[in-house]
Amino acid sequence: MLEARDLNVSYDHRTAVENVTLTLAAGEITAIIGPNGAGKSTLLRTLNGQLRPSSGAILLDGQPLERLNRRSISRRIAVVAQEAELRFPVTVLEFVLGGRFAWATNAGWGWETERDVQVAQAVLQETELSELSARLMNELSGGERQRALMARALATEAPILLLDEPTANLDLSHQATLLALVRARCDQHRASALVVTHDINLAAQFADNILLMKDGKTVHSGSPEEVLKPQILRDVFEVEVLVDAHPVTGGPRVTPIHDTYRRSI
Repeated sequence: MLEARDLNVSYDHRTAVENVTLTLAAGEITAIIGPNGAGKSTLLRTLNGQLRPSSGAILLDGQPLERLNRRSISRRIAVVAQEAELRFPVTVLEFVLGGRFAWATNAGWGWETERDVQVAQAVLQETELSELSARLMNELSGGERQRALMARALATEAPILLLDEPTANLDLSHQATLLALVRARCDQHRASALVVTHDINLAAQFADNILLMKDGKTVHSGSPEEVLKPQILRDVFEVEVLVDAHPVTGGPRVTPIHDTYRRSI
């Protein structure tokens, strides 16, 4: 379990995250939504230990995160960032095998075990990348690259997934496939996932809990039904919305209502 208690993060003489408290429980997906500059990605990077909080506490399985070494954190937390820097040309398989580094028993390159290769090949199949395993990462399309990032995260077998805009650059089919993978990990392996997304309706359909942020603060948190209400969304995003029930799932569905449309009815 990953917990943040009264978390504050400041840099460049400003407060990016203010008094945020959340818990990622096993088997659950939590989505973070909010306008640009709300502090969503900053919160995610802080939970992974990439940024140091100004105050508050982050606990990983009851232990303060700052007391754990990087390898120990990497075995328990996997991250899909918005961008991944590649300094050397690597194939998709080699890139995904990099997710097994925290489990390596020998230092250096080229020491992957048979188990590592089996795990990598399995997640390549899950993310529909098996046919591209020998392709160089810099030859992939944006959507293919995003799936490779997800495959690398899944290859860690970490029980906690921190995903920053994981469906960016993906078409509708691959969006559904990727989020179904995350849902399956949570349901079948008792993993927990934190997903930063701008797609409110995706969050409504796949998340168990939603954290709505604005200006670094938590505006509202709870189930999709509790958070995705017209007045709450209007106050945060400054746009009129219609919230009705999804015809298949029954969950909330959010539709912006622009002024031009309102004037025509």
